[in-house]
Amino acid sequence: MKLSEMKTADEVLAEDLKDPEFRREWERTATARAVAAQLVAYRAEHGLSQSELARRLGMKQPAIARLEAGEHTPTLPTLERLSRGLGLEFHIDITPKSATTVQLQLA
Repeated sequence: MKLSEMKTADEVLAEDLKDPEFRREWERTATARAVAAQLVAYRAEHGLSQSELARRLGMKQPAIARLEAGEHTPTLPTLERLSRGLGLEFHIDITPKSATTVQLQLA
């Protein structure tokens, strides 16, 4: 196969997203992947190893490795720790999926 015949990462992803099971997993891990990208970028910018970053955050290196793998959504306390320790902002928006208003009545 020639280099010019190879698919780009975006083309491969577009094909993979046609598979409903892959799409569900891709959507499920969206937050985790976003956090992972921020951590990796921060480490690269500051020339830190995972161990050095873990020490700065009061965490263990395997926890940083798990976050950078982007497979599991971090907890809110973990996001708070990253925000305080790295000066990152996380914005969480909780809104209904549809225009339908949900009302709760307590008896």
